[in-house]
Parts: sequence; structure tokens; C-alpha cells
Amino acid sequence: MKSVLLIGMGKFGQTLGDNLLKMGDEVMIVDKNEDIINILAPKYTNALIANCMNESSLTAMDIPSFDVCVVAIGDDFQSSLEVTSLLKDLGAKFVVSKATTEIQRKFLLRNGADEVIYPDRDIAEKLAVRLNAEKVYDYIELDSEYSIFEIAVPTEWYRKQIVDVNPRKRFGINILTIKKGKKIVTSPDANYTFEEGDHMVVFGNTDQILDFTNKKKK
Repeated sequence: MKSVLLIGMGKFGQTLGDNLLKMGDEVMIVDKNEDIINILAPKYTNALIANCMNESSLTAMDIPSFDVCVVAIGDDFQSSLEVTSLLKDLGAKFVVSKATTEIQRKFLLRNGADEVIYPDRDIAEKLAVRLNAEKVYDYIELDSEYSIFEIAVPTEWYRKQIVDVNPRKRFGINILTIKKGKKIVTSPDANYTFEEGDHMVVFGNTDQILDFTNKKKK
């Protein structure tokens, strides 16, 4: 369980807050819009109406006490930049800030952000991958070269063992887990037999995995 300060309760902030609560985190929310805070306050550990560009307002929140501070301010990049900088000046342990462009990312990192996220870009990239690959159910980019994918097991692999298919040698795919409905088979051994409906969570070079899924599409 982590303590999280969430600044900016627009659509992204609300979605993030809901998911943090589901994970059991203690979340304090802050927004300058009184109506939004009044609606959301009952769900959270603490809720505050404040303009976080005011240093005294942030100081009163005891910034160093939070494990993570998230700056989820919407379209006002200047505010996001200033709040990010103030949080670091006040002793924030880890600051995550929201950006919409690469230029914004660079400025946020220079002004104290430990991590910068692109919600819209990330969603668009995931959708693009899913639209261009056969039966990709999820996708996490680890860096510019490697990713983790959840993909359906090809029909021609049904009733065959991993050792017979040899996906690592033939396709550069490393199988991390097998999903069988709600059941998870972690680190399946070479004698595991693929069945209809199986999904694989695989790790490897992004281009190789996409090439593999597209070959299966043809």
C-alpha cells in the first residue's frame, strides 16, 4: 500500500484515483474546482480544494509524507510545470507528471519530474498495435526495442508441446505465462501442451513479435 497525492481530478485523474483505491492505496486528491472535490471527496482518505501553484497550500499538505505525487493537471501546462517544480522543492520523494508532447516531457523532467506519462499517446500506440497484429490482447512497451505481449496461441499449435513448437528459436518469443481463462500457468515447462483458447504472455523484440503475429494473420 502506498500513500499518493493526486493533483488534478479531470478524467485521467479520476480514472487513476479509482484504480489506486482498488489497489488499496491511501489517496489524497486535490483540485481547485470545488464542485469536483465535493462529488469525489467521500471516496478518498482526504480531499482538498486548493490551487497548487500556491506554495503555502502545498506546504500545508506535508509533501515529504507521500510515497508518490502525481501531477495530473489537464491542459494548463504552465501550471503542471510549476507544480512539478514546487513539489520537488518541498521534498517530494517521487513525482509523476502528465504530458501531451515530447517537448513538455523534456521540460517536466528538467523541472523535477521523476517520471512523465503520456496517457493519450500510450493509448493510441496500444490501439495501433492491436489493429495491426492478429489477436493481440495487451501490450506493454519496456523500451524502444523490447515489449511484453498477451497474444492468442495460434491454432496450429493446439495439442503440441512447447518443446515441439520451439517458439524461442523459431520466432524469438519467450513465453512467460500461459493464461487459460482465469487460470494462470507461470513459467510453463517445455512439456506443456497448448490447448484451444490459451493465451500466451510473451517477452521479446517488439518487431519480431509483431512480425510473428502478422505472419499468423496471413
